[in-house]
Amino acid sequence: MIKVIINAEACKGCGLCVRACPKQVLRLAPTTLNSRGYHPSEVADAESCIGCCSCARTCPDVVIRIEKEVE
Repeated sequence: MIKVIINAEACKGCGLCVRACPKQVLRLAPTTLNSRGYHPSEVADAESCIGCCSCARTCPDVVIRIEKEVE
């Protein structure tokens, strides 16, 4: 199982992670704002995540972490 963890409070909503994801797992939250007034990234389709970490590598503020459970 793969878990995408986003620090929404630190996210500035640039959308780079959304564009980097090959499976459209992420999106910018349409109705949620963080305390800084940004629409943070959120997980839209967790089941589609392949754990490639493109989103985490692309994030300029390092607010995304990918956890993979070893079976």
